[in-house]
Amino acid sequence: MKKIIITVVAILILIIILILIPRKNNKIKVSEVTHSPFYAPFYVALEQGYFKEEGLDIELLLTPGADKVSAAVLSGDVLIGLAGAESALYVYQNGSDDYLVPFSGLTKRDGQFIVGRDKDFKWQDLIGKEVLVGRKGGMPALNFLKALENQGIDKDKVNINYSIDYASLSGAFISGVGDFVNLFEPNATMIQEEGYGYVLDSIGTKSLEMPYTVFYTKKSTFLNNKQLIKKFCKAMQKGLDYVYEHSAEDIAMVILPQFKDTDINDLAIYIKNYKEADSWVRDTFISEDLLNNLEEFLIQNGLLDKKVAYEDIILNYE
Repeated sequence: MKKIIITVVAILILIIILILIPRKNNKIKVSEVTHSPFYAPFYVALEQGYFKEEGLDIELLLTPGADKVSAAVLSGDVLIGLAGAESALYVYQNGSDDYLVPFSGLTKRDGQFIVGRDKDFKWQDLIGKEVLVGRKGGMPALNFLKALENQGIDKDKVNINYSIDYASLSGAFISGVGDFVNLFEPNATMIQEEGYGYVLDSIGTKSLEMPYTVFYTKKSTFLNNKQLIKKFCKAMQKGLDYVYEHSAEDIAMVILPQFKDTDINDLAIYIKNYKEADSWVRDTFISEDLLNNLEEFLIQNGLLDKKVAYEDIILNYE
């Protein structure tokens, strides 16, 4: 009888110890294509501790270039990538068996703004003028072409400059090159604040909705870690809810640790611009309509041979 009591007491002590020991979070490496207020809901989820609430410890790595993000995920260097959904479609098109599957949306349109030298602007003002757009065939440049089309402007009547790489666009415009330039935040507002131009319009609102930026992982990773993916999406949903329910100023205060060298008032302006452009998805679910828009867009521009079936490429968590 004494042995039974000792055994029971030992078990109870062990249970208490296990309860009191802090639970170790799952370490997840996430590779992001750029670090921008464009991704504010993600940073809110990080800074508000939503991932930690789900038992996830996020290690964020900056990996410029969607192709490099894809490579990092495919190689297993990181578990999750944050980049354009088109990179997942390209991997699938190339015949990979364990391809990339987007499982959570973040942004639903292009995040660029047209910056010009004069304050007054209408889209027809681009005719006959030089516009700096970055790399030919890149998603920012393609979205600009789609915006021109939607505004009834013949792209051949616009002097589109593809010769300047993305990182050098602001500097080139400041030095006097071009009449207009397409920039993401914070570069767009910085140009205006420094007196070199004006933020004129959102390109994304004039282009089309698509899964512009998504979180993806390898298909095998998704199938073998569905609970982990579900927890990730739950944390992201809280981040999305927050940005929809709070002011740009509130959001700026939360994510300021992600942009330590940025003035909080400037950060609030960047976020306000993206809120007004309706840049973010309302929930993490990636709809078939958004995928269709992207695929038709890529096929139209000769970047995708044919459509990929929605159920093959998009694996929303259940």
